[in-house]
Amino acid sequence: MAIETKKDSKGRTTRRAKPAAAAKPSPNGKPQAVAPRSLEGRVAIVTGASRGIGAAIAKLLGDEGCGVVVNFVKGRKRAEEVAAAIEAAGSKVMLAQADISDEGQCTTLASESIARMGHVDYLVNNAGVLEDIWFKKMTRLSFERVIQTDLTSVFTLMHEVLPHMEQRGFGRIVNMSSVIGQMGNITQANYAAAKAGMIGLTKAVAREYATKNITVNAVCPGFVATEMVTNLNPKIQRMILDTIPMDRFGTPEEIAKGVLYLLRDADYVTGTELNINGGLYM
Repeated sequence: MAIETKKDSKGRTTRRAKPAAAAKPSPNGKPQAVAPRSLEGRVAIVTGASRGIGAAIAKLLGDEGCGVVVNFVKGRKRAEEVAAAIEAAGSKVMLAQADISDEGQCTTLASESIARMGHVDYLVNNAGVLEDIWFKKMTRLSFERVIQTDLTSVFTLMHEVLPHMEQRGFGRIVNMSSVIGQMGNITQANYAAAKAGMIGLTKAVAREYATKNITVNAVCPGFVATEMVTNLNPKIQRMILDTIPMDRFGTPEEIAKGVLYLLRDADYVTGTELNINGGLYM
């Protein structure tokens, strides 16, 4: 509270609390209401949300008022930090440890999210793994592990949540593919196959649910400044940057903004690939 100082007729100084300025009325003379956050009342499952792109997505959704299921398989401390940030933003949060390469754990993740959060509006399939090796040395086991985690889990989770979304008459799904699924890359035949398969799966399911107020889209990030990239040898980083017209890596927050667009604003967009890659692939 401000203090107002003045002198009386005898020159003595007096102090009194200065009344607070009246709130500026709205044009209709009524107090202005605080605008609700854009995703208030919505709930999202974000897989692989303990770090990197997944953490950025989960926190941005939380900032917009969305309840978030923060899925992780390892790194509980990081997942708890993401959950704390969402809670600090005033949004509901649920920590969910689950290995999405396991069908049973995927099923439990979906059912418990719906039961504990009340409903699910958004699914962001972000979690994935890499097992980079030259194709001639790649084993079938290595190939299948990446496919199971990066592609089959997407099928399983969509299969679990889509009946719920259809019943509610609303749903938005974003599958995090990759520029590697579009253009391929040496030592990443397994990863490229999984991410390319995700794009095809996205388009097929989008067609089936297009009349049900459910959209299914893919985001294809380029090279992003996560630990996976920033820990590379500086010479290798420079080689990668030389292939990117914008001459820089993307940020997790830039990818998260693309996801937010598809979830919140893109009502007439389905079956698309949103490329966020600095011009690496056009």
